[in-house]
Amino acid sequence: MVLLNDVSNRLALEDSEERRVFSQVSWQQYEALLADLGEKSPYRVHFLAGDLEIVAPSRLHESGKTRIGDLLLIYFLETNTEYFPMGSTTLRRPEQQAGGEPDESYCIGLDKEFPDLAIEVIVTSGSINRLELYRRLGIREVWFWQNDHLAIYHRREDDQFVATAGYEPIARSELLPGLDIELLTRCLQNPNALAAARAFRQGLQSARGE
Repeated sequence: MVLLNDVSNRLALEDSEERRVFSQVSWQQYEALLADLGEKSPYRVHFLAGDLEIVAPSRLHESGKTRIGDLLLIYFLETNTEYFPMGSTTLRRPEQQAGGEPDESYCIGLDKEFPDLAIEVIVTSGSINRLELYRRLGIREVWFWQNDHLAIYHRREDDQFVATAGYEPIARSELLPGLDIELLTRCLQNPNALAAARAFRQGLQSARGE
């Protein structure tokens, strides 16, 4: 199959970020591609019901994901929140025909096989349905950072939110209810990473009256 033979050529990084979606891909081909790319692959690979997406992240993409992770680490430390980082671990549920690699992911409170929170930095459009993917993977909450805006979705057990694959758009995280999303967003919008980290920590401490 062409996908497994020339994926590197088709992702010749001519643009700042490359994204390719292939259809009619079997689960076995998806698994073979993961094995071929190896654990240190620079690509993010997602699979949903026969559609396979491969992303070669740009510097902007990686900077965004790292800065979110840095600020969340400050939050966990400052609030003494038990957390278990899973990073971009490949998550797979073959029975659901779903596999993915979030930019950042965390278990909150207890360590688990699958994370409670998955975070995606969106730089280019045209991806497979991420919310449907994470619904099949059983992820409770999904964050999207796109165009300097943080969108938060929490999974519901009913069928009310069909358009968003069963996730409700919410203003504040239910997994991290004490997190000031407005403060987090302002700091992520700050182009200076060190200044943003300092401002975020100071904001958390001020909220506690320190």
